[in-house]
Amino acid sequence: QLKLVESGGGLVPPGGSLRLSCAGSGVSLDSYSIGWFRQAPGKEREWISCINIWRSVTYNYNAAKGRFTVSRDNAKSTVYLQMNSLKPEDTALYSCAATRGQGCSGPWNYWGQGTQVTVSS
Repeated sequence: QLKLVESGGGLVPPGGSLRLSCAGSGVSLDSYSIGWFRQAPGKEREWISCINIWRSVTYNYNAAKGRFTVSRDNAKSTVYLQMNSLKPEDTALYSCAATRGQGCSGPWNYWGQGTQVTVSS
């Protein structure tokens, strides 16, 4: 059974950066495409990005706007979300999810518990 755990969230001032991690355990992440999502209070969950098993990455432009970068290190069974030039509207609970195979359309069968990102001065 795949288990995902996010880390790296916190409080950061506008313009700052954070790197979130999504660590997998239980089974290898090699066979899973990993998606990043976020949900702000009172809003629907928003898809940010996906990195597939071949390290091909797709982004939701409206969410990432060229400021976010996703990468994966299969040796460490970890996927990263590097976030730069953060804005208050990026404040949300960030979660990663996994879908087996090379596609990024889901279904997202495995979810982490999320890590909170707060952008505020």
